[in-house]
Amino acid sequence: MNRRTFFRFTAPSIIVMTLLMVVPVIMAIWLGMHFMTYANIKEPQFIGLRNYIDILQDARFWQSFRFTALYTGIVVPATIFVGFSIALLLDQVSRFTRGIYLSIFLLPFVIVPIVGTLMFKQLFEPSGLFTWIYQTILDTRFRYNEATVKALIIIYGIWHVAPFALVTYFAGLQTLSQDQIEAASIDGATRLQKIRHIVIPHVRSLTILILLISIMDAYRVFDSVFVLSEMNPIYKADTVMTYTFKTAVTVQRLGKANAMAIITVIGIMIVLIPNLIQSYKQQIEER
Repeated sequence: MNRRTFFRFTAPSIIVMTLLMVVPVIMAIWLGMHFMTYANIKEPQFIGLRNYIDILQDARFWQSFRFTALYTGIVVPATIFVGFSIALLLDQVSRFTRGIYLSIFLLPFVIVPIVGTLMFKQLFEPSGLFTWIYQTILDTRFRYNEATVKALIIIYGIWHVAPFALVTYFAGLQTLSQDQIEAASIDGATRLQKIRHIVIPHVRSLTILILLISIMDAYRVFDSVFVLSEMNPIYKADTVMTYTFKTAVTVQRLGKANAMAIITVIGIMIVLIPNLIQSYKQQIEER
């Protein structure tokens, strides 16, 4: 396919993606340069880069950024590890048993995030199952505080996102050549050696895919924080997205919220671009 034919086929999608992505980003950048509230939304006041400077000097923004980074740094690797480990185990069981386990493991991913978070939170209510287990083992009541709320948000993040990694890895394992596994067995390779030298290299491109998507999802986490922290500032559990929401809705600083959204996009791109470049290099090498 020549370049002209390629662009002829892709032109409609390029135009749609431009309208849906590029135009809103440009508008957000422009609105981020205005002092705008619900009172003057029709006649915002142009203030240049003052909103962006204000954000960089905002201690609460950096607090939310640190928790977002902590959340991402824990949830993403844990998601990859848990998903890969369970996929390896499911690959060893019979088809019937595999179907039962898959349907169970996929439940957190299928349930609407708000509903799933509410169900998860009920387990830690005074009459919840995990509250009773916690009190039985440690002989003390489970209390909501900064540490426990942040821990629940992170645990739910792993529980909710791990099924995506599981399904992706499991699909990748089905394309693994059994001849390589059998040859390694003949050579006396152990199970761990097969995983390290055959399985992991085989699913390397899938790992990068899961990494990219998981980072994007973790960076813009909102639902679970909204439900588990109830947006209470005492827990100091705001993420960048929830703090942006508070800035726009509670404080009514719409211009600052737009500027914060642009900074969030820049942050995501800074994290993703090196991984995209690495993924592209690996695809070239595999060819």
